[in-house]
Amino acid sequence: MTALTLRVPTTLFLKAVWPGKPCTAIRWHRWRFIGMVLATSAFVATASAQPQQTYPNRPIRFVLPYAAGGGTDIAARLFGQKLADAVGQQVVIDNRPGAGGMIGAELAAKAPPDGYTLMMAANSLTVLPSLHKKLPYDIVKEFAPVSMLIDYPFLLLVHPSVPAKSVKELIALARAKPGQINYASSGNGSASHLSAELLKSMTGINLVHVPYKGAGPALIGFLAGEALLGFYAVSATLQHVKAGRLRALAIAGEKRARLLPDLPTVAEAGVPGFEAGAWAGILTPAGTPKSIIAKLHGELTRILQLAEVKERLAAIDFEPVGNTPEEFGTFIKKEVVKWAKVVKESGAKVD
Repeated sequence: MTALTLRVPTTLFLKAVWPGKPCTAIRWHRWRFIGMVLATSAFVATASAQPQQTYPNRPIRFVLPYAAGGGTDIAARLFGQKLADAVGQQVVIDNRPGAGGMIGAELAAKAPPDGYTLMMAANSLTVLPSLHKKLPYDIVKEFAPVSMLIDYPFLLLVHPSVPAKSVKELIALARAKPGQINYASSGNGSASHLSAELLKSMTGINLVHVPYKGAGPALIGFLAGEALLGFYAVSATLQHVKAGRLRALAIAGEKRARLLPDLPTVAEAGVPGFEAGAWAGILTPAGTPKSIIAKLHGELTRILQLAEVKERLAAIDFEPVGNTPEEFGTFIKKEVVKWAKVVKESGAKVD
């Protein structure tokens, strides 16, 4: 941006700001200084406001701290495309899996707070503080919430080789063979990890954790029989259930799944009070201007109301949320506290 210099005759300037006074050298220098300060302040204010007024004027990076193929990845691509259509700029999905989401979260936390780096956050980022004494970022202090977009329940699934066709049969089998049934997760601290640990804690069974680097790789291993049990989104596994490649024992939500109405909830199937699932929402680096956050929130809320998006979410059993930045921020703080308690009581640890 090029600064414009406006030259005003000295005597005219002094007569305007100090009419009837002699133009002494001292007064001239004083007013020259004041004029320079005012001009500089006006220029800086205009320069800083312009990027926000024209936001976005270049592509937006959408950091996804998970591997491709999971429920969060599916949501990120859906909302990323719709956001690109809404703002007229490309939205680039940047998968940065690893360490339960820590790698991607650190990258996003250290990005400039200008609205051009967004992160699709999920459960694991509120669990990691309880599993690691030192994180390279603070999920509460170093991010500014925009909105939670969706939440969804998990399916409790087993590999077809497992001789159990109900939750009660699975629990009985696990008790008869302690430590011989393993479960796949998308990584340490992931929602799928903590869901299985919660099942262990509530039933007293002994399951062995097999962490993968993302939901996609975990599902591949699960399908291959490397793991015998897992918690996954309906969106990622329904086709495999229908094809007989996986067996769904129950839905881990408060109510039955729209797409599998005959499948009981885990609570109905013998573990009262059990619920497990995941959520996904947008965070930006702390310090992002409130005007940009407000614009993003407005666009995402509008996207959630689109009939096409509602139909797409319903087809994969995702529930739209769309809360405010303040509500999402409060939710994240509560999640950190909740999972700290679950981790402590279940004995979950980094494998």
